[in-house]
Amino acid sequence: MRVLFAVIPEKTIFLSMVPLAWALRTAGHEVRFACQPSFAPVVTQAGLTAVPVGRDSDVFRVARMDPAELEAARAGLHAPWDAAEDPDKARWEPMRDGYYDAVEKGHKPENFPMIAGLVEFARHWRPDLVLWDPLTYAAPIAATAVGAAHARLLFGADVFGVARAHFLRLAQQRPAGDRTDHLAAWLGSYARKFGAEFDEAMVTGHFTIDQFPASLQIEAPGLDYLRMQFVPYNGPATVPGWLWARPERPRVALTMGLTATDLFDGYTISAQDVLTALAELDIEVVATLADSERAALRAVPDNVRLLPFVPLHALAPTCDAVIHHAGPGTLGTVARYGVPQLSIPYSFDEPLLARKLAEHGAGLHIPHTEATGAAIRDQLRRLLTEPSFRARAADLRAELRSLPAPNDLVPRLEDLTARHRTGAPHRP
Repeated sequence: MRVLFAVIPEKTIFLSMVPLAWALRTAGHEVRFACQPSFAPVVTQAGLTAVPVGRDSDVFRVARMDPAELEAARAGLHAPWDAAEDPDKARWEPMRDGYYDAVEKGHKPENFPMIAGLVEFARHWRPDLVLWDPLTYAAPIAATAVGAAHARLLFGADVFGVARAHFLRLAQQRPAGDRTDHLAAWLGSYARKFGAEFDEAMVTGHFTIDQFPASLQIEAPGLDYLRMQFVPYNGPATVPGWLWARPERPRVALTMGLTATDLFDGYTISAQDVLTALAELDIEVVATLADSERAALRAVPDNVRLLPFVPLHALAPTCDAVIHHAGPGTLGTVARYGVPQLSIPYSFDEPLLARKLAEHGAGLHIPHTEATGAAIRDQLRRLLTEPSFRARAADLRAELRSLPAPNDLVPRLEDLTARHRTGAPHRP
């Protein structure tokens, strides 16, 4: 069958989609990745075939130039998605208005540059299945236009699906003339433009592929979830020789991810204060810091190995603990190797994931507003000395690895595609 992936130009989201794309490719299926033109080199660097559609847009980075937008982003989830984390926030007016803001400030500018080109390519190539991240609504529009089966491929917590379930429940409680749904109205206008009608599947897919174990995830009632184990892909990487040898002291990795410097104005912690505090412990610290953060350091303690990048899937198995920002890709990679985690979340679903990890017992978390060097040192000491964290991290690893690998999921995708596809199947 022909499988079309679609993604907005965010590298961390794309990286989470690569293992499944390669699983489908090696199973003999044709795979294409639709993206904005400037993002095509990121796709081809992963050995996959890119289809540039539409024009380029830089919505996230433009928004982050506004201090108010930056502060809001660092406040975690906001309406309508905050209802997914706190059901007490599932109230009609905030959610209704939140969807308006999400459509007007996010989904429209993110997706409009791709929609026409993506539909045109879909009509030309006739995919059987379209897989999309929860922010790329151009994909279900195109899938609906050609009758393809389509599904969301989650990159983190399903705040989108859970919030949507709350909203639909609240809408049913409203009078018939007071059920404004800005997301459905926007998607429906495109469905009609391309000869179809709005269906709730345009919001949450015919089914949803979830890469996280149940203990770290939230689920929306009524949705069809297909679980798959998280397999890390960090992009092109080389394993350095020093990683071959067993560390002489407990090894701790420090990484705050790509998003902090790619989309925001830097880390929410002082790297200098953290490294200085960690120098008080008898450990080896491997710190992968962005260029801008390394340049701001005044001194590097003797127990710190400072690098711009190390493939986390190679580094994590050698570590006794990892300090990070609770980004889904980072958290999932470390969880796969049974390593205790100290997370310092600062954006979107990171606080939720950090809390779920701590509730499981496989790690600890500190709000970024409280993450001083001393606080991080003290919590790290607990991870290294209290055996329960290592035991619970091992349990989480076992839960994650018990899920189907991407290759094992392919037959289920074939069956679901046949069930949900309404357009004529592709014939070679």
